[in-house]
Amino acid sequence: MTYTNFTIETDADGIALVTWDMPDKSMNVFTVEVLDELDAIVDQIAGDDAVKGAVITSGKKDSFSGGADISMLKKMFDIFNAEKTRDPDQAVKLLFDNAGRMSQVFRKLETCGKPFVSAINGTCMGGAFELSLACHGRVAADTDAVKIALPEVKIGIFPGAGGTQRVPRLTNQQDALQMMTTGQNLKPARAKAMGLVHEVVPPKKLIDAAKKMIGDGLKPVQPWDEKGFKLPGGNIYSASGANVWPAASAILRRETHMNYPGAAAILKCVYEGLQVPFDTALVVEQRYFAQVLQTREAGAMLRSLFVSLQELNKGARRPEDVKSTKFKKIGVVGAGFMGAGIAFVTAKAGIPVVLIDREQEAADKGKAHSADLMKKAIQKGRAAQDDADKLLSLITPTTDYADLDGCDLVIEAVFEDSGIKKAVTEQAEANLKRTAVFASNTSTIPITDLAKNSARPKNFIGIHFFSPVDKMMLVEVILGKKTSDKALAVALDYVRAIKKTPIVVNDTRGFYVNRCVLRYMSEAYNMLIEGVPPAMIENAAKMAGMPVGPLALNDETAIDLSQKILKQTLNDLGEKAVDPRHVDLVNTMVDKHGRHGRKNGKGFYDYPQKPAQKHLWPELKTLYPQQDPDAIDFAELKERFLYVIALEAARVMGEGIVTDPREADVGSILAFGFAPYTGGTLSYIDGIGAEAFVARARQLQKKYGTQFKPPRLLTDMAKTGETFYGRFNPYPELEQADAA
Repeated sequence: MTYTNFTIETDADGIALVTWDMPDKSMNVFTVEVLDELDAIVDQIAGDDAVKGAVITSGKKDSFSGGADISMLKKMFDIFNAEKTRDPDQAVKLLFDNAGRMSQVFRKLETCGKPFVSAINGTCMGGAFELSLACHGRVAADTDAVKIALPEVKIGIFPGAGGTQRVPRLTNQQDALQMMTTGQNLKPARAKAMGLVHEVVPPKKLIDAAKKMIGDGLKPVQPWDEKGFKLPGGNIYSASGANVWPAASAILRRETHMNYPGAAAILKCVYEGLQVPFDTALVVEQRYFAQVLQTREAGAMLRSLFVSLQELNKGARRPEDVKSTKFKKIGVVGAGFMGAGIAFVTAKAGIPVVLIDREQEAADKGKAHSADLMKKAIQKGRAAQDDADKLLSLITPTTDYADLDGCDLVIEAVFEDSGIKKAVTEQAEANLKRTAVFASNTSTIPITDLAKNSARPKNFIGIHFFSPVDKMMLVEVILGKKTSDKALAVALDYVRAIKKTPIVVNDTRGFYVNRCVLRYMSEAYNMLIEGVPPAMIENAAKMAGMPVGPLALNDETAIDLSQKILKQTLNDLGEKAVDPRHVDLVNTMVDKHGRHGRKNGKGFYDYPQKPAQKHLWPELKTLYPQQDPDAIDFAELKERFLYVIALEAARVMGEGIVTDPREADVGSILAFGFAPYTGGTLSYIDGIGAEAFVARARQLQKKYGTQFKPPRLLTDMAKTGETFYGRFNPYPELEQADAA
């Protein structure tokens, strides 16, 4: 029998090698067709007396499988949504049945009577590892390419194909819960230590080792299917269980504030599933999985952090008619913290980079930043010395602009000073080929204004990184009025080359991300001035889903920078553009108390020497009369943070600064961690509904100020019942296909 996605070769010893190698895909993924073929393969292996057992491996280099495909999840939701309006109960039943399809195939595999071994040669994520767990043996290649994980919680769901039941039956419950609730990657050695992998062998011996397990008499029965099976580490109701479960529940609440139904469902599945027979446990898991799939959080996170993120990473906004760029050489002007970080990520992508500064010492210091990052990576076991040597050999620190000759792209990362940027632009362009693109990493100055310094504004664009560059995954690509499709394509090709996610933004002061972030911090200023206790402000933000409180974030970005931005805004746009109370607060912090933020060890927080922890500045609460904490509506504090940011995102859409809702959502999560469980700023509004959102925003406006005034776009949407994903449909081709 032949298959589209698998090949089967049986050797002289009667051991079948099942190789998963999907045509026209760089990585194997689960689709409906793949599941159907795997189901048939299990029948074929089980029904062939000449076959002793089977080894499942991948034909892809350094990759076993990335898990479920978008199309399979989308089909599941489409069927559910189509049926929901006709027969809600039937819709839920269909969702339940579809949610269990993968789990049923895996259970069939492990009970078919023939031993199966998974030979893991590379990335093994989600459903792929759940397939491996259903195999009776697991062998992993001893290579950095092998990354084992059940990361579903990061996209709003959980391991629903047996993962929540097999992992805690193979390893202790504490490690199992930590692995699944964090979605952490495991190296082969760690997976083996946890009991999730049986052997770790050199890559060249992977298949032989897997076959040997079968040849040596591997039992075709899982431990939990044998009589007398005992859980590793003890039962739920035991001394060890008493230590694990109260702490696990407390940690879940502390880390998630119960905003993530998928994370909570993992604890429920494990807790309930370990107390019943295995087949019953799989039904428990299936029920919770179907339940979580129906939540607003799962739908929003799956769309933004799975579907949209992949689409943007693959170049959804890239002009199709422009030839892709293979970068031979990149220039970075400005070797400060940002420029040095840009040089690092460029060299890490294998691209030679010229790092320019006014003084050779400064340029050398910029390269040293890369050396420091690689040193830390080596210490953590994430890189070898050869990797560091190779990366550093790609960075050329210099003061000579002539070294930019031959660059495909030059990124300017100097101070936020229009005069300095003008001089840098002119010097760089004098040494560039005609087709080269020049980009500014500015965070505040409009690109159209900076492009006036260029002799070729069509090739001028903004590429805005976030700090620290090596860790932050988002890049804003900003279009000036004259920026060409060619420049946009080059910028997106570069962002893709350095493995970051781009969003495309039209020109405005603050672009998209900074406008939202400034609203977040400004609302914290409002709360301080109202007399809300500082600790309550920070806790409300974090409990609303933000990773960092607004006061701590302001310390990181620097309070004196906030002062400069307020002054610049005042000069450019007049007194009505700023709140004088905010100016007074920032001036008091910077000028009176010398509190600039983390960089000088004192801001809204104090930063004592380690091992002491940072803590809120005790005198902060003395700046304004304090309200009685018991009289404050804490839920409303949380709501204010989410609403003020989401409203700014809606204004940005209304102004045409961002035109694709996928970019607004993904950008808000990756850039400043806007409550990921919401799916992002616009998904948050869509989830509530425009009419209800506008009504609540007007209540907040009446109580707290014009920052909560809904923009015209939102009020129009409230009247028509529109959503952002309906009004700004990112898939017009699908709409046309449906019409046809």
